[in-house]
Amino acid sequence: MAPRKRPETRKTPEMVLRSRSRRSRSPGELEPEAKKLCVKGPGSSRRFDSDCLWEGLAIRQVPPRCRSIVRALHHHKLGRTGWPSLQQALQQSFLHSLASYRIFQKAAPFDRRATSLAWHPTHPSTLAVGSKGGDIMLWNLGIKDKPIFIKGIGAGGSITGLKFNPLNTNQFFTSSMEGTTRLQDFKGNTLQVYTNYGSCNFWFCSLDVSAESRVVVTGDNVGHVVLLNMDGKEVWNLRMHKKKVTHVALNPCCDWFLATASVDQTVKIWDLRQVKGKSSFLYSLPHRHPVNAGVIYFILPAHFSPDGAKLLTTDQKSEIRVYSASQWDCPPSLIPHPHRHFQHLTPIKASWHPRYNLIVVGRYPDPNFKSCTPYELRTIDMFDGSSGKLMHQLYDPESSGIISLNEFNPMGDTLASVMGYHILIWSQEEAGKRK
Repeated sequence: MAPRKRPETRKTPEMVLRSRSRRSRSPGELEPEAKKLCVKGPGSSRRFDSDCLWEGLAIRQVPPRCRSIVRALHHHKLGRTGWPSLQQALQQSFLHSLASYRIFQKAAPFDRRATSLAWHPTHPSTLAVGSKGGDIMLWNLGIKDKPIFIKGIGAGGSITGLKFNPLNTNQFFTSSMEGTTRLQDFKGNTLQVYTNYGSCNFWFCSLDVSAESRVVVTGDNVGHVVLLNMDGKEVWNLRMHKKKVTHVALNPCCDWFLATASVDQTVKIWDLRQVKGKSSFLYSLPHRHPVNAGVIYFILPAHFSPDGAKLLTTDQKSEIRVYSASQWDCPPSLIPHPHRHFQHLTPIKASWHPRYNLIVVGRYPDPNFKSCTPYELRTIDMFDGSSGKLMHQLYDPESSGIISLNEFNPMGDTLASVMGYHILIWSQEEAGKRK
């Protein structure tokens, strides 16, 4: 059943911040409660009908213990193992550490659901979050002071894209349903308006920024993509898709390489140096599941991996794809995963871990999904980016809603999640106590 829409009434701008003084209970501690979720039907042949869901989750909680990291580093230094082997050992060590991850801070500052988030590129404990009402919170997890809160316009001001300015990290770019793409400072002052439709019929849905090329790229709700330089001068404005452009992403290692995703069921790859029109794309990657252009939050978000070698896409139903940069036209890796769209839910997007070949995505259990089990939990799932294998699941019974957005900080040790009106901060239990 789709979640009910919560009435979007305005409330006072006072923050609701709560530090988790006691840790979340582990799957082992919840075993007595988990027994209530066991289903035993007569004559059933499904394994999941007789096994506790928490037991299945606990199996994924702790991956096989990896070999010594010190030994792996020593062998790499001696030339006995290559970088891929060392990277795999480090990834296994990280996966093992996820068993101790808990929610150590939680905030509910908005009167409408959160719609976007971004970590500060040079301060790994600072997070920016935007809401459907246009509010923005700048939250430094390392200090006890109240976060900076920038008031939005309310209805119609939804923040659809949020990026820190790579040339001045005390500023940030936003795209919004207000019909603008703008640069703001931490006090909420608008420093420059890059695009402005001045109409409620057209708005911007996606945003990315490149420090090397010094460009800003943004996509709108009718298929246009606009490229501007950092001074605000428009380079080109072209209709690259038939319908809404839900995501734009510049390759971090080759920033003239652009990926755009749309509700027209395609993800397209472009060379910014050769763009002349809608047909000048390098590759067009069709997707199977249809999307409804009449509903704003149907999405096909696309993210390049940290090393720029892979492209991750998430459809609006039950499929995650991983494309290889060297073979765009070859069949991608397909990961079946339930994350169907609902109009009043912030669209679920998969993201990369910044240091390891891991994909992070929230689960929205679907009774029509092939491997769905009774009382399936709304977990945060982590997949191996090469094999597509599910490596780990995070879950907190006190925060059991649908988690739409997940982003690790640049250090890769702290995870920020968006769950409706709430922002959840996950970290290792001991690290969380020190913070």
